[in-house]
Amino acid sequence: MHYGEIKSCDVANGPGVRVTLFVSGCTNRCKGCFQPQTWDFAYGEPFDAAAQERVLDLLAPDYVSGLTLLGGEPFEPENQRALLPFVQRVRERLPKKTIWAFSGFTLEEMLRPGAHPCCEATRPLLALLDVLVDGRFVEELKDISLRFRGSRNQRIIDLAATRARQQLVLWDDGAAARGRLTPESGAKR
Repeated sequence: MHYGEIKSCDVANGPGVRVTLFVSGCTNRCKGCFQPQTWDFAYGEPFDAAAQERVLDLLAPDYVSGLTLLGGEPFEPENQRALLPFVQRVRERLPKKTIWAFSGFTLEEMLRPGAHPCCEATRPLLALLDVLVDGRFVEELKDISLRFRGSRNQRIIDLAATRARQQLVLWDDGAAARGRLTPESGAKR
């Protein structure tokens, strides 16, 4: 897997100060995409051991809330396979950090057998995430007033609450501001 950029101090792609990893490769190719250069799977640098350690080091300070994966498309199957062991390391080394991911695929697409983004790494990777922002960017639905989304069709899904309730639960910004993702998560952040 390649990546286009690693940001060490991002406040636009999730709550708090976050480290963001912009992966390369995207077959969605949304009209009006703000990062079309990342559609190319070979764009940028290899996400090798040194790049992974850099991200882990950037995540370590207490003021950093967590990691955000975006791109490109983190849920392209080849990207999922590369991200899964890395995200497992993040969880092991920094269990209190939140992990967000942005995807042009919907959660339903990711979980549907035979769908392009559904592979052997999908469910294990989703199980490690706190929040998923899903849905393709739709230029006609663009709304700059939305928090953490580009277009009105996109959802911010609280995956911890979704797993607990076994039904889709949208992220509650108020609960996050009070120090936890949702009452169901029980995890102080």
